[in-house]
Amino acid sequence: MTLFERISILAKKHDKSLKEVAEDLGLSRNAIYQWKTSSPKADTLQKVATYFKVSTDFLLGKTDNPSTKGDLLDEEETDLLAAFRLESEDMTDEEKKKFNNSLKGMMKIAKGLLNDDSKWKE
Repeated sequence: MTLFERISILAKKHDKSLKEVAEDLGLSRNAIYQWKTSSPKADTLQKVATYFKVSTDFLLGKTDNPSTKGDLLDEEETDLLAAFRLESEDMTDEEKKKFNNSLKGMMKIAKGLLNDDSKWKE
């Protein structure tokens, strides 16, 4: 997928035309269309990435992960990982695999319950 195609998809997801995106970024109305055959400057590419809250690597097709965080975990993710490691430290690899699968199942159930407060116990 080309840079132009990725930006087009992101614009559609945000209910924006490419002309609107260009104007929002202070670019000429047809600037993004020109990227079908040429590449933007690095600072312009970064503006687009910031606008859509994605990484420049995603826009360039170097990754399919749009996250700007890369491999960095936020505080809650770090806490969950620490809890998993603490609870599974004396398990075999096979037990850890089973434990992990059961946690994934429980998380799906919990996520489904989020919209129904009557299901939560305090």
